Order: sequence, then C-alpha cells, then structure tokens
Amino acid sequence: MTTAHPILIPDAIASLAGVPVLVATAGEKTAWRFVDFFTATLRNPNTREAYLRAVSRFLAWCEGRGVRSLAAIRPIMVASYIEQLPGAPPTVKQHLSAIRQCFDWLVSGGLLDSNPAASVRGPKHVVKKGKTPVLDAQQARDLLNAINVNTIAGLRDRALIGVMVYGFARVSAVIGMRVEDYYPNGKRWWFRLYEKGGKFHEVPAHHTAEEYMDAYLAAAGLSAATHKKEPLFRSLDRRRKLTGRPMHRIDALRMIKRRSKGTSVPPGICCHTFRATGITAYLENGGTIEKAQAIAAHESPRTTKLYDRTDDAISLDEIERILI
Repeated sequence: MTTAHPILIPDAIASLAGVPVLVATAGEKTAWRFVDFFTATLRNPNTREAYLRAVSRFLAWCEGRGVRSLAAIRPIMVASYIEQLPGAPPTVKQHLSAIRQCFDWLVSGGLLDSNPAASVRGPKHVVKKGKTPVLDAQQARDLLNAINVNTIAGLRDRALIGVMVYGFARVSAVIGMRVEDYYPNGKRWWFRLYEKGGKFHEVPAHHTAEEYMDAYLAAAGLSAATHKKEPLFRSLDRRRKLTGRPMHRIDALRMIKRRSKGTSVPPGICCHTFRATGITAYLENGGTIEKAQAIAAHESPRTTKLYDRTDDAISLDEIERILI
C-alpha cells in the first residue's frame, strides 16, 4: 500500500511521488488530475490536508480488498467504507465529501465515466447546540489574570487569547496575523483576520485586547514600520525567546491547556472555547445574533446561534412551575 505524501511539497508534486497506487496505475494524466484537485481547488491548507488523508485512506482500503482500478470502484464499496468508518458523524461526512468531490473532479476531467460516491448518503447529523466548552466571565478573567506577564511568553499568550475572545476569532486566523494586521483606523486600532476560503474581515479592537496587544508589541520590539510582513504571534525557542516563525495552532492549544492548570477553568477547553466565550458574553450583555454573526464572519446566523449559550441555564423559577 502506498500512502500519500504531503501534497504541498514541490518535489512530491513534480515527481508525482506518494499518490495512491490506484491513481498511479491509472496513468500520468489521471495522476496529475488527482494532484490538481488538491492543489487547485482547495485553498485552505487544513482542508487540503484532511481531504488528502481521507481520499488516500479510502483508496488504500479499496486496494486492500482486491480493487485494481479506479473504474472498478462501485457505490456499494463507498457505502460499505463509510458504514464501517469510525468517528463522529461530522468526521464521517467530511470523508464522504472528500471522496465525492475528488471523483467529481476526475469525472469532469473525462477520466472516469461516473462518480461512485455520488449516490452514497452519509450519516444524518443535525446540530442545534454547539458542544464547545464555554467559560463564564469569571473563569475567563481567572485565566487571563493567572498569566505571568513579566515574560514575553506571558504577554504573547495573553494577547493571543485576548484577540480570540474580544474579536470572536478562530485560532487559525489569529496565528496567521502579520504585524501589519493590527493597525490604526482613526482613533482606534483594528484587527485584520484572514478566514476560511481566503476571505478576510476587519474588526475594531476592544480596549482590553488593545491594551494586551500594545504591551506585547512593546516588549517584543515589533512595529508595522519595520516588521509589517512578519508573523505577529511567534513561536519560542528553547531559551524562551521569540523566533521569527509563526506559532502553530497546536502550539496555541498546548499553551491554553498549560495556562488553564490551577485556575477555575475546566480541563476540557480548547482554542475554540474563546471564540464561543466571547460570543456568549456579547449576547448576554444585550448583543444581537446579527451583529455577532458580522463580528465572527459567519456565513449564516444559524452557525452563530450554535455558540449562544445564554439559554443553557435552567432557572429554579422555571422548575417551580411544575405544579403537581
């Protein structure tokens, strides 16, 4: 079985190394079309990596069951694979979507007559309430106040969390910021956040987030005048000094887990917790779903509503309405 090599490595693309066996044996034209699907149609690197992994895993599964060509794959094989695939429904649906889109691309290129995944249905999954852990105001303050800001690491981490909370920002958008993406606009400072699909939106900086950012930039010696194209949130070396490399989202998650120890924050939090926490706090203080949607750059208000935990608590008054 041949596993796929990360598609973004230029040498791997140039040599077509690492494509699944069923693709490689279909000929050079099919192999290039396969590579083109991941490099030309998928702009988000995380989506590209997930889709490549999903399609390669499926093709390896087919090969292991005696399938010798892409044209021999039938809908029942796709359905059988999806049926036995472990994981939550959203993960399974993502795998099916990756397989379906990849085969669509091969069909549109005239390399296959039909898409075997076209008629296969994924697991039903309806979400009306998000499951991301949300902090209350006191827990969020406890976490921020527990950070030692006498170090550059502490100033960086507080600023990063501040942008996620007060800007309703995804961790990938925050760690992707450059120094120039924190900029003055009139009398206030703004954040420029690059989102999924290559889109970006701009959000005014909350005064607390602005305070955190200014302290971090001053200590780091970063300014738009001399470092504007450089990463804003940088990784640390072994001496706990800032490097020129941006943080990875895994670095951010590990930092959050580490910072939450010894505080009132529950252990199950993740990077997305702060986006959900900011939206919930905003709605609890009279904000509207429509405005929260605009700040968070959600395509649909239904997505924003998943972060709304203002109705989670059931009051004693409501329980006492049960008169028997």
